[in-house]
Amino acid sequence: MSDQLETLFTQPVYAFKQSEKEKTLLAALNELEAHHRAHCSAYSAITATKNAPNSVEKLADLPFLPVRLFKSHLLESISPEDRFKMLASSGTTGQQVSRISLDRRTAGYQTKAMVQIMQSFLGKQRMPMLVLDHPSVVKDRLNFSARGAGILGMANFGRKHCYALHDETMQPNWDAIDPFLEEFGDGPVFLFGFTFMAWKYFVRALEESGRTVNIPNGILVHSGGWKKLLSEAVDNDAFKQRTKAVTGISKIHNFYGMVEQVGSIFVECEAGRLHAPSFADVIIRRAQDWSVADHGEEGLIQVLSCLPHSYPGHSLLTEDLGQITGVDDCPCGRNGHTFAVHGRLPKAEIRGCSDTFDGAAS
Repeated sequence: MSDQLETLFTQPVYAFKQSEKEKTLLAALNELEAHHRAHCSAYSAITATKNAPNSVEKLADLPFLPVRLFKSHLLESISPEDRFKMLASSGTTGQQVSRISLDRRTAGYQTKAMVQIMQSFLGKQRMPMLVLDHPSVVKDRLNFSARGAGILGMANFGRKHCYALHDETMQPNWDAIDPFLEEFGDGPVFLFGFTFMAWKYFVRALEESGRTVNIPNGILVHSGGWKKLLSEAVDNDAFKQRTKAVTGISKIHNFYGMVEQVGSIFVECEAGRLHAPSFADVIIRRAQDWSVADHGEEGLIQVLSCLPHSYPGHSLLTEDLGQITGVDDCPCGRNGHTFAVHGRLPKAEIRGCSDTFDGAAS
């Protein structure tokens, strides 16, 4: 582990003021940039084509890859024999998915980062855990889907795990849920699921059946795209209100993250803001010319992380639109950048963003 990364891991994950964090993060990312240029020939070719500097003096000057590139190219900074596991993004049948190669070192960083982030919201005691999914999704331990990897990562923060859905029908498995809640429902319970799964197969299933469950001390963490929910006129506020109405849960945390950048998840705090942890950050860029947007101005989200050692995923331009909402000023007391996500860039514009990189990576 580099000295810079060690420094970031030794303090609480939201303790650093933004100005302090940027100095250490910049040094770690410059070091990682050199590592990937030396060990990933495709990444070296891309940066050479773009005349990217070998090191930079501010985070905004770091070169970045479009996240879509990982759907068409397997980019690695390790040899095949050092692969510990392969992650794949979610996708419908026939759709290209991202493939992310992890060595043990990167997987270890990912685990350590997740622990520090989630303990800020869940505490250090492992709670009985209700997984809002079915058990088959985690069966292949070598080739994880994004859902499977997310569930297993979050399972480390729970105990007495109960899967809430049937494998075949995706309907609530009351034979499992009822005894679980009878034993643990009055105390703290950790619930986790991907946003659409939690909504359609748990919250909506409760609403449609006329049933309710009472988990007054529950903490629900969920993540995933909102596109399917927005078609039902369900935004974040409506999700929280309707979930509370059928479960009694008031502590609900969305988080933003992606399989292409392991370990760096951005969790929504009690004040409704997404937070950048100490070893990661966000930059908002204007789609017209990639210039850095002003605070409060909408643009494309660039995510930075000093965790990816096995592949060049340390600086990625996403296909998501968002804005910076604050810095070191959140009512929850956590420091660093806060931001909001507003949706996806239209498909035609996404293709335009990534096409210029494909030749160099081929």
